[in-house]
Amino acid sequence: MRRDSIFYKLFQQCPTLLFEFLTYPPNCADLYRFDSVAVKEPKFEIDGVFLPPENEGAGVVYFCEVQFQKDEQL
Repeated sequence: MRRDSIFYKLFQQCPTLLFEFLTYPPNCADLYRFDSVAVKEPKFEIDGVFLPPENEGAGVVYFCEVQFQKDEQL
């Protein structure tokens, strides 16, 4: 699977970009950390995960899947 590297680089450099699209962004959006993860059994990869700050207690985790290539079934 190819990762959409342009979005990965954008979110890595400026994770707050995602929150500009949300109607109700979290108050601590500027403290979120962007990362890429792979889930095992069965293995699949997620383009990105926005993780809340650890010192904020329980927070919302945002999963990001970017479709930048043409897909007739999407």
